[in-house]
Amino acid sequence: MTGMTSSTRPLLNRRLAEFGTTIFAEMSALAVRTGSINLGQGFPDTDGPEEVREAAVRALRDGRGNQYPPGPGVPELRTAIAAHQERRYGLAFDPDTEVLVTAGATEAIAATLLALLEPGDEVIALEPYYDSYAACIAMAGGTRVPVTLRPHEESFRLDLDELRDAVTDRTRLLLVNTPHNPTGTVLSREELTAIAELAVERDLLVVTDEVYEHLVFDEAEHLPLATFPGMRDRTVTIGSAGKTFSFTGWKVGWVTAAPGLVSAVRSAKQFLTYVSSGPFQYAVAEALALPDTYFAAFREDMLAKRDLLAAGLADAGFKVFRPAGTYFITTDIRPLGAALSAEGDGFAFCRALPERAGVVAIPNAVFYDHREAGAPFVRFAFCKQTEVLEEAAKRLKALAG
Repeated sequence: MTGMTSSTRPLLNRRLAEFGTTIFAEMSALAVRTGSINLGQGFPDTDGPEEVREAAVRALRDGRGNQYPPGPGVPELRTAIAAHQERRYGLAFDPDTEVLVTAGATEAIAATLLALLEPGDEVIALEPYYDSYAACIAMAGGTRVPVTLRPHEESFRLDLDELRDAVTDRTRLLLVNTPHNPTGTVLSREELTAIAELAVERDLLVVTDEVYEHLVFDEAEHLPLATFPGMRDRTVTIGSAGKTFSFTGWKVGWVTAAPGLVSAVRSAKQFLTYVSSGPFQYAVAEALALPDTYFAAFREDMLAKRDLLAAGLADAGFKVFRPAGTYFITTDIRPLGAALSAEGDGFAFCRALPERAGVVAIPNAVFYDHREAGAPFVRFAFCKQTEVLEEAAKRLKALAG
């Protein structure tokens, strides 16, 4: 048997065996096969600002970034990231020692966890969590400890007592995502203060995924954890251009942190992609310097789309958890009735929805260790053109008869 191994050991590293193909690949393929509107995966269906796209073209033509950029990222982008953090949040970072450019936030998460974790370390993450968190913790040999955000009235809330109880002598870091994907929760000042106090008291590192920082609605406010007392030197803050400027394919993300933390993350990152997105880095540097009117208009546009889809989902019979941030809406399918909701089984519901209504969504249970806690919840993305959302709402009305 040429080329075959006689070993019975599985080919895939056992740390990754539980993950398999992502639900996003499965549902996107289902959308294509059925001709459905894909509200599953979170990417816009239109490009971001024309001047930012032209900045990338100009960089390509001028030969900036066509060869390997500097390992930490091009100086123009690191300077722009530092200026953005100071202008918006009063956080001063040295572009040379406290900023690292990555291949999107996904690599930033991977490099950070590979750098900071050793086998046996525990990581507390807010459940439901973005699927790469679990995989990256596993690749680093860490143990994930979920603390579940639970539905309370119109949103999902963090139980601070449950968070405190989850910390043990083996806890190395807290992995925090706010604004939170998939629930749309934005952690409050009170919650963040408690997280900061816990981190200081137990001497924990904190990794904060803040890629939706510019998508915060209504009365909610994005407050970076690094601004809280005692957190500046123990927090790794992760940001990204993809969600803010609607160029998700460019894969430009970043880390801001104290020099020792950035140095550690860079040690892992250099053996992942080494560098990436050369010309796009120059374009993102220009994007971050856009006037506040851009960010305000972007938020207002997404707010209108949120309200459009939320109304359509409510009309169709879903319980809607109106998000305070991100571009996702979590719904409870149980009010649709036992038959339509597949007895509250989000997986079965999402697999049947394309044939039933011509729309694709994502079952939130994939983001849970405690699958039963997420079983009845389904996520829809609203980062799509208005007419697409209007058509999706019209199709979903079929569920209400």
